[in-house]
Parts: sequence; structure tokens; C-alpha cells
Amino acid sequence: MPETLKDTGPADGTAAAATAGTTVDVTPAPAAAPAKAEKPRSLWSDAWHDLRRNPLFVASGVLITILVVMAAFPQLFTGADPRYADLANRYLQKPSWTHFFKEDWFGYDVQGRSIYARVIYGARNSILVAVVVTALVTVLGTTVGMLAGYFGGLADTVLSRITDIFFAVPFTLGAMVVLTSFEERSVWVVILSLAFLGWTQIARVARGSVLTVKQADYVMAAKALGASTSRILLRHILPNAIAPVIVVATIALGGYIAAEATLSFLGIGLAEPAVSWGVDISSGQEQLRNAAFVLIIPSVMVSITVLAFIMLGDAVRNALDPKLR
Repeated sequence: MPETLKDTGPADGTAAAATAGTTVDVTPAPAAAPAKAEKPRSLWSDAWHDLRRNPLFVASGVLITILVVMAAFPQLFTGADPRYADLANRYLQKPSWTHFFKEDWFGYDVQGRSIYARVIYGARNSILVAVVVTALVTVLGTTVGMLAGYFGGLADTVLSRITDIFFAVPFTLGAMVVLTSFEERSVWVVILSLAFLGWTQIARVARGSVLTVKQADYVMAAKALGASTSRILLRHILPNAIAPVIVVATIALGGYIAAEATLSFLGIGLAEPAVSWGVDISSGQEQLRNAAFVLIIPSVMVSITVLAFIMLGDAVRNALDPKLR
């Protein structure tokens, strides 16, 4: 007997549901919104993004901030006069480590002056010299290097040879010769003496950076559009060539603090009645055997400050150099 085929209905589930009386929403799902493109970051924003996550930068930044506040507002840390000499304390009273942030915390020097107060107030001259010298050598060195690298030819030859002449003079020895020609050696005399010889390294770095940047397509396009030389230098070359200069200047800042302390220690830089770490180191060398703390405490402050700026320079270099990232 032949087999009877039965109609089982449509195989489609939607049609079956519709047959059963069930309403099915067949409206197509809305298309997903396109993801918003992330705005590309510049070199500086990318570097700042990395610096905020670098423990080396955070530690050095906190330490430098404290030192700058100490230099700008020393009265927040001590109410003592760094030049006041109490003859009752002239016998090199030793530090009292239990009296934190008090006048006698670091003891007294041979003249009965508070070493703690002199350390606090001494930060002003030492950091002032370093910051102003760094600003002057950065402006001068960047200008010389940028002009030599951009124009090339005779201008490059003349400026490079002048840079080599200054670079051949030993920095500390040259500063000693310049300072000895002045009868009165104030803070600004020391600043100008250090800046007079300290711009050569930055000039070399700036020249090399400009030689690389001036071959870029955006510089060629600016020239083709008729942009002036000053606009090309200030708007196109300088912002893209300044990163290596900032790194070198940041590291050199700590060196200028050490240079000022060295010159004062040798009796050629700042002198009494000026208050600086170098002056205190110079006066403390005579008491090295009897009271070593008079020499050690300002020396430690110089070391900490120089280390902080070197750490900052290393962090900035790692953030701005693509090869190290």
C-alpha cells in the first residue's frame, strides 16, 4: 500500500510561529554606532602621559617642589635669623635630633649661628643661581644652535667655531678667571660668569636637532608657501627641535648648583655675608675634625638637590626620546 506523505508545515520557525498566532518582531536591529576615533596625542602630551606614571619623575618632582618652596618662602620653615650669632652657642653645639625643625636641630657653627636656619635660607641663593643660569644658557645656546643649523654655510661655520672656542675653555677654571676680575662677587656676578661659559653644550645639541628637523616635509611645505624665516624658525622648527635641549638643560641645572657650591668653597664665588650652601661648606672645612656636621649638613643638601634634578632630567629624557620608550 503506498505511503501517504503528510504536510508538516513550513520548516521556518518564524512562519511556524506566525501560523500558531504568535507575533514576532522582524524589525532589523539598529546598526551599532561607529566607535569615536581617539584623538592622536602629540609628543608633549604623550610624554606627560608617561611622566605622570614614572616614579622617578614623581619623587624628583616632590623633592624639587619642596626645595623651591623652601627657597621662595624660608620663613615657613624657620623663624630664626641665619645671620644672628649667639655667643652662648659658639662652641659648636652638636645637633639635637629630638628637636625636629627647631633652631638647634642641626646644631650651631663656630660663630653660634643656627645651621638649620642657614640651610633653609641658603637654598635661595643656590637654587636662584642654578635656575637663572639654566634659563640664560638655554636661550643663548638654543638661539646660536638654531641659527647655525638652519642657515648653514658661512653662518654655521662662524657660529660653530665660536662655540668650539668657548667649549675648549674648562668650565670651572674659566669661571674662576672671570670671577677674580671682579672686586665684588654678588649673586648676579656669579650668574653671569657661569652663563658666559655654560651655553656651548646646549648650542651643539640645538644645532644637531635643527639639522634633522629642517629636512622635514612640513618645513619644506612652509617654505613653498612663502612663510617668513622667523615664522619657520619659531612656529615649525623650534617646537619640534626643543625636546633634546630641555633634557640637557634639566640635567645641567643640578650641575650649576654644584658649580656654585664649588666656587664658593674655593673662596671665589659667593662670600659672607651672603648665605648659601657653598659658603657654609667653605667655612665648615676648618671644623672638619672638631665638628664634622658643620661641613656635612650643607654638603648633603647640595647632593640631594643635584640628585633631584638629575633624576628629573633622566625621567624627561626617557619620556621625550622615542628610542627609550
